[in-house]
Amino acid sequence: MIREFGQYFIFLGQLFVNRERFKTYYKLVIDECVTIGIGSLFLVALVSTFMGAVTTVQTAFNMVSDFIPKYVISQVVREMIVLELAPTIIAIIFAGKVGSAMASGLGTMRITEQIDALEVMGINSISYLVLPKIVASIMMYPLLVIVAGVCGMVGGYLAGTMTGIITPDDYIYGLRSSYNPFTVTFALIKSFVFAFLVSSISSYKGYNTHGGALEVGISSTQAVTSSVIALLIADYLLAQLLLGA
Repeated sequence: MIREFGQYFIFLGQLFVNRERFKTYYKLVIDECVTIGIGSLFLVALVSTFMGAVTTVQTAFNMVSDFIPKYVISQVVREMIVLELAPTIIAIIFAGKVGSAMASGLGTMRITEQIDALEVMGINSISYLVLPKIVASIMMYPLLVIVAGVCGMVGGYLAGTMTGIITPDDYIYGLRSSYNPFTVTFALIKSFVFAFLVSSISSYKGYNTHGGALEVGISSTQAVTSSVIALLIADYLLAQLLLGA
């Protein structure tokens, strides 16, 4: 385990050694942004919309007291979506979709000796292949979290108002009630950290694939598993550091 950590940090250190020209990275980062951001947009919007809808229905179901005003439903939905569901649950989906694709792509390049060919040409393959993925993830994932937050609240609004659980005015009032702007800041901080963890861990697992096609699948699975564990640990540590008393 300690050796694995050491190799991971050495891997990260190689990102900034013998770099290519900025123009080269610019094109690679744009291509990765399209793949990571646009390619994940529909899935993120769909999942977050239903998360907001389900959260609204379940919150209303658990409000058994008539003394609690209805607008509290949307207030709870807002806090759950912004603080946890949008950044963390979407990060797990991000790891499953984008992280596994990164690992399998780099793993395939490794077993087909494409990475070796880059090294023979004097190119730092880690910097050339991995750095654009990490930069693009850090750029695009916070935007996906914002989309997820908006879609989640819209999904809650539709589920609440169409089923008669809450009136539109009460829902909007609850979203605005006792609003703390730091919750959005906290969600964005988490999104930057999560994007780095998923992209770097998945790239590390894929880059260090050895063997054949079977090992590519194993590396992809390990990338998702390791990323999810790292996400959950980072989620707790960030909550303790930034929200703990």
